[in-house]
This record gives sequence, structure tokens and C-alpha cells, in this order.
Amino acid sequence: MVYRFRVILDNDSDDDVFRDLEIFETNTFEDLHNIINQSFGFDGAEMASFYVSDDTWNQGEEISLFDVSDSSNNVKLMNETIIKDIVHEAQTKLIYVYDFFNMWTFYVELAEIVDSVEGVDYPNLMFVHGQVPDTAPEKDFQAEDFNEDEEFEDGLDLEDYDNLDFDEHWN
Repeated sequence: MVYRFRVILDNDSDDDVFRDLEIFETNTFEDLHNIINQSFGFDGAEMASFYVSDDTWNQGEEISLFDVSDSSNNVKLMNETIIKDIVHEAQTKLIYVYDFFNMWTFYVELAEIVDSVEGVDYPNLMFVHGQVPDTAPEKDFQAEDFNEDEEFEDGLDLEDYDNLDFDEHWN
């Protein structure tokens, strides 16, 4: 079977930028990463990750290009993870982040599952809409309901340096 994905660049402009891609359900996330990079004109040399997402685009489990963890946690890797093992009719949405310094962020959604077509090479770029900007759209990482006057759950006041429990001249 072939998965048809719509990959939408998260940008704040009125201009939509997206690509429609086809890829075998048995390909890896690394294959999906490569076709996304090619279709948006990236060289693929930067770190990237997919994140399983729910229906409201909340970021979940990570599928990383490389294992950069310093723990014994089992990190899912793109080259070892088959697309159909994560994405299916009940789980259709992913977030893809390319280049963690510039934070190119994409919404990836499974649009359709179809039979392969004889004579078509997969992965396949089906449709291109919009121009990719020269720089990644800026992200506003401010929490919407953050209140500067609010104390943390543990009661710490970060402005009260004298009562914080650490030695600022430790080295």
C-alpha cells in the first residue's frame, strides 16, 4: 500500500506552503525524512525528528534521525522505524522538525492510503504549492498563560537569589 501525506510548513504568513507526497507504507521514517527534505529544497544535512501527534497537534513520542540521548532510554530511530508501525487510520498526524537551530516545523498528515500504481517510482512528489521562504518562520515560544508574578509549584522565587539553594561560586 502507498501512503499519501500532505506536509505543511508551519508559517505565520498568509501564503500556504505544502507538498503532497506518496511513499510505501513499508518505507522507514528516514525515507520520509529524505523525500520531505528534497521536496522542500533542503540538503538534509541537519538534525531532524518526527513527533507522533494527536488530533490537536500536540507533540508526542519522538522518532529521531540519530540517537543523541545520554541515557539508556530506547529512542526510536528513523532508519529503524517503519512508517506503518506508527502511522495508520487511527493515528494520522505527525510533527516534523528539521534543523533544530532554525526550527523548520511541518505538520504531516496521512491523507489517504491507496494501491501502488504500476510505472510510478516511490517515494513520489505529487503536488507542490507555495514557495519556501529563505529563512525559517520565527516561532513565539512564550506560554500563552504564563504569569511572571506566579510562583512555581515548589515555591521558588527566581528573583530571590539569596535564598536559592545553590552556590553561585561553585567552580
